[in-house]
Amino acid sequence: MKRFFILFFLQIIITSGYAQNLPLASPESVGISSQAILNFVEAVEKQRPNELHSFMLIRHGKVAAQGWWNPYNPESPHMLFSLSKSFTSTAIGIAQSEGLLNINDPIISFFPNETPKDPSNNLKEMRIRDLLKMSTGHKEDATDRMFKDTLSWVRGFLSLPVEFKPGTHFVYNSAGTFMLSAIIQKVSGKTLLEYLTPRLFAPLGIEHPTWEKSPDGIDIGGWGLKVRTQDIANFGQLYLQKGMWNGKQLIPTTWVAEATSFQASNGSNPNSDWDQGYGYQFWRCRHNLYRGDGAFGQYCIVFPEQDAVLAITSGTKDMGAIMNLVWEHLLPALKESSLPENKETQTALQSKLSKLSLSEVKGEASSPISKSVSEKPYTMAPNGEHITSIRFNLKSKTPSVTIFKGDKSSTLSLGYNSFAKGDSLPMESSYAWTAPDTLEIKTYAYETPFNYTYTVVFKKEKVFITQVTNVGNGSDTPLKLEGEK
Repeated sequence: MKRFFILFFLQIIITSGYAQNLPLASPESVGISSQAILNFVEAVEKQRPNELHSFMLIRHGKVAAQGWWNPYNPESPHMLFSLSKSFTSTAIGIAQSEGLLNINDPIISFFPNETPKDPSNNLKEMRIRDLLKMSTGHKEDATDRMFKDTLSWVRGFLSLPVEFKPGTHFVYNSAGTFMLSAIIQKVSGKTLLEYLTPRLFAPLGIEHPTWEKSPDGIDIGGWGLKVRTQDIANFGQLYLQKGMWNGKQLIPTTWVAEATSFQASNGSNPNSDWDQGYGYQFWRCRHNLYRGDGAFGQYCIVFPEQDAVLAITSGTKDMGAIMNLVWEHLLPALKESSLPENKETQTALQSKLSKLSLSEVKGEASSPISKSVSEKPYTMAPNGEHITSIRFNLKSKTPSVTIFKGDKSSTLSLGYNSFAKGDSLPMESSYAWTAPDTLEIKTYAYETPFNYTYTVVFKKEKVFITQVTNVGNGSDTPLKLEGEK
């Protein structure tokens, strides 16, 4: 009993700074079984090993459970990919409430200088509403074709053929979300990030958000936002509270209802969470839920009937599998009333959450060749990564690898049975010798979904390196490098 209270209050002390504006509570006090949360975490680690990076489960406005798999951590932001779209949609809703635009406004009315001289009827009819619900009229995602105008993505977008009448044909289209950002910048004179900072980010306690930009200085909108897990959770809680935060209406209630409701049909499979309808940059889910999500497993899932929010960051190739585990373990555990406190299970859960970690490399700390391969750098054969040389330092107590690209370099420190931080990049790595001539390195870029496994084989004066990436375009094709002293 005494041990439980020490662990429980230690958890409150450790995490209270991470859940801004959201108090902590035991799972049972908000109607969730600690065992169900523990089962979810264990199922994730067993069925999707090394994929989840963090989660926060909010119930009745309180943090019931949260965890970060080392080296991911509460302080670091995480790339959101298309979860950024839900924030962009929010900006449009706020701007409409301020009278800066109306979602029935034609797109070309904002960009007279970038619109073709003879716009098609379909382009003339495209409205903000069509961008929001992914019904621009394009036959396919216009993003790659938009990029062809390297100076102005807006002009690139408006120059594309619009094959269908806008509003009639659903196609997931990140280019359309970029245009929403461009419209915000046009009507407000501020970038999307600048516009949202006093209206959304600052009130929610979202510190130091960043957003990637297009070549002409427009926040991308459809992707590129980086924030922390707690920021995703607060954003979901804001929508759950119908736009109200600390007594202030940040988003119009009508917008929350409209943006998260069925606006466009995107399929008919009752068993798919991508076929339940689409709102304004929000997906409808099974079980009458809705979510914002991003590539490789970034989720903000809102449970309106159950008064809950789940924020997840991860690096997965199967986003549906993660959601299925949520529906299996967490959704049925959200009970209407509080449950009797289960001290033993709460202790087990808190112990588990305090020790979450992604896998380190297993093997030996040194090899008979550690010294010889560390004596001088390897000159690399020409490669697509533009790596010119690599220096291994494997004989000291603080082993490392330094990668040179011309006159620039970066160093990865290597931990044995642990993770070590790099010199300046947000990366942590572990290593081990898996054979006398084979070194394996695992590197997690902990502000992204990506990790990299390097198998380094030393053969006399040569080195052969194979890099495998967990997710991303080309992740199934290993990168191979070769070098010589």
